[in-house]
Amino acid sequence: MSTNPPNLRPDLAPQAKISDPARPGQPTIGMVSLGCPKALVDSERILTRLRAEGYGVSPDYAGADAVIVNTCGFLDSAKAESLDAIGEALTENGKVIVTGCLGAEPDYIREHHPKILAVTGPHQYEQVLDAVHGAVPPSPDPFIDLLPAQQVSLTPRHYSYLKISEGCNHKCKFCIIPDMRGRLQSRPAHAVMREAERLVDNGVKELLVISQDTSAYGVDIKHAEDRGHRAHITDLARDLGSLGAWVRLHYVYPYPHVRKLIPLMAEGLVLPYLDIPFQHAHPDVLKRMARPAAASKTLDEIAAWRDTCPDITLRSTFIVGYPGETEAEFQTLLDWLDEAQLDRVGCFQYENVEGARSNALPDHVPAEVKQDRWDRFMEKAQAISEAKLAAKLGQQIDVIVDEIDADAATCRTKADAPEIDGNLFIDEDFQNLKVGDIVKVEVEEAGEYDLWGRQLP
Repeated sequence: MSTNPPNLRPDLAPQAKISDPARPGQPTIGMVSLGCPKALVDSERILTRLRAEGYGVSPDYAGADAVIVNTCGFLDSAKAESLDAIGEALTENGKVIVTGCLGAEPDYIREHHPKILAVTGPHQYEQVLDAVHGAVPPSPDPFIDLLPAQQVSLTPRHYSYLKISEGCNHKCKFCIIPDMRGRLQSRPAHAVMREAERLVDNGVKELLVISQDTSAYGVDIKHAEDRGHRAHITDLARDLGSLGAWVRLHYVYPYPHVRKLIPLMAEGLVLPYLDIPFQHAHPDVLKRMARPAAASKTLDEIAAWRDTCPDITLRSTFIVGYPGETEAEFQTLLDWLDEAQLDRVGCFQYENVEGARSNALPDHVPAEVKQDRWDRFMEKAQAISEAKLAAKLGQQIDVIVDEIDADAATCRTKADAPEIDGNLFIDEDFQNLKVGDIVKVEVEEAGEYDLWGRQLP
């Protein structure tokens, strides 16, 4: 049992969990998956294809015939982390194939690690498979392998990420993801629903809807309707809500049509949870960021959402120390946070990223000032979180069980996404619980980020 640290990087996915043992003599591939949940879904798809071809999945370097490193290129610090992971895989295994966002810069990777076998960009599944075939030829068992692929999941069995689109049409100056992953490409709604139905049939209790811009889902395909399903986020959310699982929406830009999602939350079809990357609150900073939303209207929108669905949980991420950010602009952000009273908050200190237009902006903020502002921002966010959790004392709420050890059952409420938000711990009379159970608890204790409670009969 561990409490939730306040400084988790808000761009990270849960750590990939690999447990399937390989059969004797089976060629095996290791996978290191870095970065966001969208990359984790890519890793799952690659491993699903490989397993259908007869490969096993190794949980460690020593048991793998080759290793795939799915990299992140979101920040310079993430690039450094990816390079370190590639170096570790080369040292521990020797046969390394690189893919993912940083794979869009093959010369940069080879400059640091010339001994890698191959480099491919994000969601280039066929090229990854070709590289694996060249490094470790497949050796399928015709009685076991070569059957229709069963989805490989790198998350616990009771929840799963559901990617509904790839790419992004925005041109935020601090972000290079559209350069790496391309423009918006929405999946057909019937294909998303087919995947969601299969996941729920296989025991998934919670669907975590992800994309780079969930609100824009279907724009590129003109909200096409096919086989009874329309490619629009409101329609998709309603359809997903009919499956009986928890449905959690991530990376939702606050476009006006988002307000149509809130009644679905009030009805219980979708979890009352919105993950919205506001990034800042001062209009001049947002303009320098080239953000698509105007902060002047967001407080009114938040008030309207809460009026329709009082139980809604709002999560967001912010950047402090953006080039040109003045103390007055930062104070506007703190004042806005005071008024908005967001439930869950993550925060980045601004970093230059090679290729981002923000690098060329004047008046970059010194590192010590960025750190000071991050500390002050997180102090305020923590105080808001602590007060909001204290208000839950005595409430009876549903939780989903994520993990059980000798000390407690680690659970999440509807207000908590896996590994980026808080937990609720049941540390007495939890022996009858199983991972994936959804049970009702009474909240008995509250901390800065986590809750404690007892299971109700």
